[in-house]
Amino acid sequence: MKPIHLLGAIPFLGILGGIFFVNRVTPYVLGMPFILFWLVLWVVLISVTMAVIYRLDPANREEETS
Repeated sequence: MKPIHLLGAIPFLGILGGIFFVNRVTPYVLGMPFILFWLVLWVVLISVTMAVIYRLDPANREEETS
């Protein structure tokens, strides 16, 4: 399996797998219940992860013309 595919699985595991572990309301982070903060955090992390995947994908590299 290529590292790009593993990076693509991280957001899936973070959002869907993490929900079972962070299903709490009492700790508030930035004024939000912890589960809502977890989801917002992963939305941001998914954007970062997809940008890294885009940079690493050889199909997106342009050949330099001199």
